[in-house]
Amino acid sequence: MSMSGDPFAEPEGVRLQKVMAAAGVASRRVSEQMIAEGRVTVNGELVTEPGRRIDPETDLVAVDGQAVQLDTSKRYLMLNKPRGIVSSMNDERGRPDLRTYTDAFEERLFNVGRLDAETSGLLVLTNDGDLAHVLAHPSFGVSKTYVAKVLGAVSAQTIQRLKNGVELEDGTTSADAARVLAAGSGASDGSSLVELTLHSGKNRIVRRMLAAVGHPVIDLVRRQFGPLHLGTLRSGAVRELTREELGALLTIARSGGEAASAATPEAPRTRGGRSAR
Repeated sequence: MSMSGDPFAEPEGVRLQKVMAAAGVASRRVSEQMIAEGRVTVNGELVTEPGRRIDPETDLVAVDGQAVQLDTSKRYLMLNKPRGIVSSMNDERGRPDLRTYTDAFEERLFNVGRLDAETSGLLVLTNDGDLAHVLAHPSFGVSKTYVAKVLGAVSAQTIQRLKNGVELEDGTTSADAARVLAAGSGASDGSSLVELTLHSGKNRIVRRMLAAVGHPVIDLVRRQFGPLHLGTLRSGAVRELTREELGALLTIARSGGEAASAATPEAPRTRGGRSAR
């Protein structure tokens, strides 16, 4: 940040503790204490003097390693998307879309990634284009966890196959983690519940993987997106992300932005810009 040569000119930038207070981190007094305790960084550099001035529009602040959003005009919501809703703000075929949940907000919100119409669960809505772009970058995937109700009894061998990698028409994709939550033999309809975690964002990847191992999906719910958990949020409900959730998401997005800018294509794990579903 350049400084004026005029000794009587006002210093450029805004005091760090004032910026932190405006961002809702803590009061100015507590923010000063956090800075003095060495808990705050600016652009990755440790700052211990409360008088430090920064540019809130360009400088990146973190507290205890968690990113802080300084732009209070940005909004971040979690939606538990019901089945039958299209992940679009204006569906060309006139089907129910996400405007049902965004029209009540002044900001022009959009979804981060997609869930197909028949998949329910966690979807992030925001007006932060930078965050959405990084989280959807082809070379950087956020882990997503799904619970799928599938036909048949899923064996331990099938779970291992999902972890090792399933050959599909567009390449091999493996799950980061997989486990059976409820075995098929005990269900009246012969179904099983399977939990699957993966990074791939290929179109309908969870459904295609499970169908390829002989267990077509009956119902699919996304329970987790990166550090975000659906928890007890009811179907069709929307809530603001907590400060802790937002900090965790922004921290991942910032590290992802650095990785994406220097990324090279990698295999065998598939990664994609569209969210798995």
